[in-house]
Amino acid sequence: MLILLPPSEGKAARGDGPALDLPRLSFPALRSPRKKVLDALTALCRKPAARDVLGLSPGQAEEVGRNLLLRTAPTLAAADLYTGVLYDNLGLASLSPEAAARASESLLIFSGLWGLLRIGDRVPPYRLSMGVRLPPLGGLGAFWRRSVTPLLDAEPGLVVDLRSSTYAAAWQPGGRAVAVRVLKDGKVVSHMAKATRGVIARSLLEGGVDPGSPEELAKVLDHLGHSITLGAPPTGKRSWTLDVMV
Repeated sequence: MLILLPPSEGKAARGDGPALDLPRLSFPALRSPRKKVLDALTALCRKPAARDVLGLSPGQAEEVGRNLLLRTAPTLAAADLYTGVLYDNLGLASLSPEAAARASESLLIFSGLWGLLRIGDRVPPYRLSMGVRLPPLGGLGAFWRRSVTPLLDAEPGLVVDLRSSTYAAAWQPGGRAVAVRVLKDGKVVSHMAKATRGVIARSLLEGGVDPGSPEELAKVLDHLGHSITLGAPPTGKRSWTLDVMV
C-alpha cells in the first residue's frame, strides 16, 4: 500500500543536520529533475519578481532569501519538516515503532521542489508550491509528472491518495487508487479535510493493515471507526473515490 501525501506550507524554521546531499535522497532517478528545479528556483529568487511568481505575501519575503541558501542550509528529515494540520494529526513522531516502520515504506510526500520524498529524506526548509509556474520549466505539476509517472507506475499495491488537487497533478494513478474526500453535511470541506486525512493515514499505519483493493480499504476504514462511503467503480483512467463524513 502506498499512501500519498501533499507537503504543508507550514514547515520547521531550520534544520540541524548536514547540508543537502541530492544523491542520498530516495528515488535517485529524480536527481536530474531535482537539480533543474533547484537551479531554476535559485535563479528566480535572485530576481525582483520572485515573490510574485512564488505567490508570497509581503510578510513572507524572507522565504525568497531562504530559497537562495538551499544548497548550504542545515537539513532535517521530511518527517520533522512539515508542520501543517495534516501532519499534526498524522503525528509521525508519536507513531509506534511498528507503525513508524510502515510509514517509512508506505508514505510518499509530493513536493514542488523535490518531486517525491520519503519521510527519512533530509532536506532544508524551502518554499515552492506544485502550483507555481517556474521559469523556464513551466507548471511544476506537468514537469514532475514526466519523471514521477514511470517510477510510481512500477510500484505495486493499492494507492491511498490523500493529496490536494494541486499535488495530484504530478501523478494520476488511475483505477488502483482511492482518492479520499472529506464531507460535512454533504459538502466537501478543505481545512477540516487536512486534519481528517492525517487521522486516516495514522489509523492505517497504526492498524497494521495492507488492503489490496478499494473494497478492502473501505472495510478497514469502517472497522477503524470512520464513517465512509465508497463510490462506484470508476471509468477510464479515473481513480476510485471514497468519501469520509465528519
